[in-house]
Amino acid sequence: MGSYFVPWFFHKLLATLLTILNETLDCLMITLQKLCNFKTRSVPMRSDHMLPCPFVSGRRLLAQDLVLNADTTRVSSAAGPIAELREDEDEAYFSSYGHYSIHEEMLKDKVRTESYRDFIYLNQDVFKDKVVLDVGCGTGILSMFAARAGARKVIGVDQSEIVYQAMDIVRLNNLEDTITLIKGRIEEVNLPVDKVDIIISEWMGYFLLFESMLDSVIYSRDMYLAEGGSVYPDRCNISLAAVGDAQKHQDRIAFWDDVYGFKMTCMKKAVVPEAVVEVLKPETLISEPSVIQTIDCNTARLSDLEFTADFSLKITQSTQCTAIVGYFDISFDGGCGNKVVFSTGPRCTKTHWKQTVFLLEEPVAVQSGQDLPGRVTVRKNRKDPRSLLVTFDLAERKLTYSLQ
Repeated sequence: MGSYFVPWFFHKLLATLLTILNETLDCLMITLQKLCNFKTRSVPMRSDHMLPCPFVSGRRLLAQDLVLNADTTRVSSAAGPIAELREDEDEAYFSSYGHYSIHEEMLKDKVRTESYRDFIYLNQDVFKDKVVLDVGCGTGILSMFAARAGARKVIGVDQSEIVYQAMDIVRLNNLEDTITLIKGRIEEVNLPVDKVDIIISEWMGYFLLFESMLDSVIYSRDMYLAEGGSVYPDRCNISLAAVGDAQKHQDRIAFWDDVYGFKMTCMKKAVVPEAVVEVLKPETLISEPSVIQTIDCNTARLSDLEFTADFSLKITQSTQCTAIVGYFDISFDGGCGNKVVFSTGPRCTKTHWKQTVFLLEEPVAVQSGQDLPGRVTVRKNRKDPRSLLVTFDLAERKLTYSLQ
């Protein structure tokens, strides 16, 4: 009997201690929360929307793990690698959006912000009396557009600290009765509604898919979008084109062949694989564009965000191809009377997304009128699912680039 009594006793004791610890931590969390909330916020927050305290949440998870030896991840692997990230693993990403400067840059991007504004204001019949979810709301600009367009209720969710400024912004514009803001990851928060009619989000990253925020939009759609509801923007294209810029190739790649009389060619192995985000001069384009992927945000699956595609670039001038450039186009056109489209291509007004340039280690000679065939594979970096790996098979060469 004794051989069974000890394990049972300790199990009972640990379970009791866990209960006491959780109750104590609940009280402590409320107390610490009051200390953390040094400023009165404009939008009332329920207890489940409180700012997570690292001490409390960390100790609680540790205690649960010790007693139950259980996985504390709240979602299954079917939800994808972004949903599986722990808060501490994703901290750097959300922290980067906590400073005002990145939001200032995005708000001052007129192509971006005015496209969302025009779509929402020109299609007020789509938003009137609807419940809207703004995924990654940032400063709340899209939430406020939706509220002004007649939405009955708007819920904005963001894990970064900027959401507290957004609460003040909502109050300053007298929209707190319509807009509710929640701090947290969309995969983890509890929304005050079961379903929403519309999901809006500015989720696009460099080369469209960098940062993998579309994963969170898809999660939101599958979890919260009512039947017949819509996600905006709804259609996205990724395109490639050939680039001929001998001077830039000389400055960045050939430079390493002779550095003050010394060979540093080994440096190319470090330089070439890093994709470059910059504004490309349109006169350096030497081919027609080729669309490599089209994404419908209302139907896309996570598997669509990693893909391999064949492409063929119609060359427009005889020269050396020194790079491949990637960019994307965005459309708001489903179920609305006034469609809005914008492009991040090099021939269009520049945006904060710029273009993504993949420099070739060795230029490829091309002739006007020829087709330059290739294959591209886009996939998440397994070590960091918010970054991308892009592999080109081009002119009998294989090059892999990182966006991180």
